[in-house]
Parts: sequence; structure tokens; C-alpha cells
Amino acid sequence: MTRREALRCTTVTALAFATGACSTSTETPVNATNGRLRVRVTAPTQSIEPGLYPLGLGGSRDGLLYVPASYRPAVAAPIALLLHGAGRNASEMVTPMRPFADTTGLVLVAPDSRGSTWGAIHGDYFDDVNFIDRALGFAFARVRVDATRVRIAGFSDGGTYSLSLGLINGDFFGRVVGISPGFIIAGPRFGKPKIFITHGTRDAILPIESTSRIIVPALRAQDYEVEYTEFDGGHGTTPELLEQTVRWMAT
Repeated sequence: MTRREALRCTTVTALAFATGACSTSTETPVNATNGRLRVRVTAPTQSIEPGLYPLGLGGSRDGLLYVPASYRPAVAAPIALLLHGAGRNASEMVTPMRPFADTTGLVLVAPDSRGSTWGAIHGDYFDDVNFIDRALGFAFARVRVDATRVRIAGFSDGGTYSLSLGLINGDFFGRVVGISPGFIIAGPRFGKPKIFITHGTRDAILPIESTSRIIVPALRAQDYEVEYTEFDGGHGTTPELLEQTVRWMAT
């Protein structure tokens, strides 16, 4: 990879999604833990009202739990783990998704990465995977969750991490979303989750020709069911596509 290709860039989109890692490869080896999550859905032991809550687990780099207005404690809800872009935090994805979560009943849990971006981008799953386990455990202890509707979604570096972690834990995440992803990190794969990918045709940070247009055919060749949408835009998404994404995850 050249210095030019390695530069991290920042852009502003309609939904405040920004920053991502550039890569010339769609698959990168990881010399660390294998990315398997240990947490599983359990019956809640605490009650919670609809609203936005800090996780209270990570100090200055923490995260958010959003319980939608339509949540009812007696009814198991779908939940989505949200992974932000490089240099960002949980609010990047939670804030624009909240209105759609309210109408679909999708619970949102969004941890902050332990570093400026997700460690697996640089070859280490360990710290982020452990924190994600804790974040999901926090949510499961408070919200009644449908174990058949646990989802994962991410944008940019978070999209790369979502696809990678989602395939490694495909027996846990039934649906996986990558918004403007860069590549897929090599690792063991379990299950066969459904996949949803969106990418702008004018993305100057993670150009579509060297990312999603390689990722999607490769996944389909490996018998994954992939729903793929290209749109006329840059590094981000559109309100319409974001609503479609949330509804797809809530299904």
C-alpha cells in the first residue's frame, strides 16, 4: 500500500457519517484473536424505559444504548450493534437512526472503539471484541431481545469491521450491514448471515471499484445472500437508504 493510499480522509455527508480507512485489498490477515464473541442473549434481569443511555463501561470512550419509544418489556425486540467510522464515536450512527428505530422497534447498542478506530483494521480483535461483549451484555441485561434478530451494522472502518465480525459470528448475527465498507478481514466463519451493503458511486475515500464492487461478487460466489445498493453520492448514505437499512435489520 502506498502512502497516498494509506491516508485517512474526512468528509461531511448528509447524515454526518465521516472518515474511513483506505485499502487496496479486500481481505487482510489478522494475527491475533479470532474475533469470536462470547456473549449470548439472555432474559433481562433489570428493567429499563425507552430512551438514550450511556453504557458507563469505558470512561471517555464509552458508547450508547438506545431503547426505542415503541419498546414494550413483554415483547422481545430486535437489536443492532452499530460500529462507527474512524475517529468518530457511537453518536455518529445512533443519532440519525433513532427516528427509524422508534418506528421499527429496533434497539440500538453502539460501543466506542477502544482506539481511534477498530483494532482489527490494524490486526488486533482483542480489546474491541471484549468491549463489544460487555456492551451487548449490558443491553441484554436490560432489554428483552429476540435472539433470532440480533444484527450488526457499520460505516466505513465500522463497515469493514461489521462485515468481518459479522461473518466470524454469523451464527449469532442473522443480518450484517456494511455502509461504504473497505474490505473484509480474514478469519474463521460461522453460520450464513444475510448481508446488506450500500456504497456511493462517487466515494472518494473508499472508491467503489476497489471495495464493494469486489466484496459483493466475492461474497455471492461464497453463497452468501447479499442485497446490494449503489447510489449516486459520496462517502456516506442517504436518508432513504438509512431508513431502508434500519427496516431491513428490524425484520
